[in-house]
Amino acid sequence: MNIEDPSSFETPFAWIGGEATVRALSDRFYDLMDMEPGFKALRDAHGSTLQDARDKLFWFLCGWLGGPEHYTERFGHPRLRMRHMPFSIGVLERDQWLACMDQAMTELQIDPELRKRLNASFFKTADWMRNRGD
Repeated sequence: MNIEDPSSFETPFAWIGGEATVRALSDRFYDLMDMEPGFKALRDAHGSTLQDARDKLFWFLCGWLGGPEHYTERFGHPRLRMRHMPFSIGVLERDQWLACMDQAMTELQIDPELRKRLNASFFKTADWMRNRGD
């Protein structure tokens, strides 16, 4: 497989580097959320501990990227919008989530083309998750 040639990978999961990279991405995302003041609104939407959220994001991303369906095996269909309805999600939270994920991908040196594609997909999903008009 050639990292320069995305067509050599069967899935984004393979392209990103498999479970180890997805775990590192999930962990870095929540580390940044927890320590960067620019992600305060996003952090405030979470409970006192982030471990459960870390695991769920890791499990979800594995399957979403075309790898093992850890999330679905544990919880069934993700039903993202329904599961996020209890949280107030507006433009600020959406934008902080996207910025936090982009920073995590950048720090982990995710292939720039894959990062670009993931950011486009993440935006569509994050925007769809908004449940507060602002």
